[in-house]
Amino acid sequence: MKQQLLILLLCSIGLPALAQSDVYLCIDSEGRREYKNTGSTARCKKVELSGVTTTHSAPVTRPAATPSTPRPAVASPASFPRVESAEQKARDSDRRQILLDEMKVEETKLASLQRDYNNGEPERHGDERNYAKYQERTASMKDDIARTQRNIDALKRELGNLK
Repeated sequence: MKQQLLILLLCSIGLPALAQSDVYLCIDSEGRREYKNTGSTARCKKVELSGVTTTHSAPVTRPAATPSTPRPAVASPASFPRVESAEQKARDSDRRQILLDEMKVEETKLASLQRDYNNGEPERHGDERNYAKYQERTASMKDDIARTQRNIDALKRELGNLK
């Protein structure tokens, strides 16, 4: 009796390591794959996992970051290209001029769009006998005006960042 109890005890200790659950690959109604431990629907197939061993690992602990510890400064390598001050100023000047040119183009475009839009009542074209086509073109013009205005605002922000 004691031997049987001892054998039963030893076997029960080793069983959890050997126990495996069946794994099923299921396809849901949207076509996504899901792995489950029960094959509850007809759209599930049992996956054979021969020779797969699972182990439990200890949780990874990371040292807490201390806010008082300063981060080391990242130094640029000696081979990193350096730009002279005069050359950087010339680049900044070129960039400013490019942004100003773009802003001028966008402002001209905005004035033209607003003139054509005519406060929400643009002139009808000959091919717009259908009122829905006219409304579609009017909505498109309104969107173009809003987009152009956003472009101008972005260019103004970029110019403000250069100062």
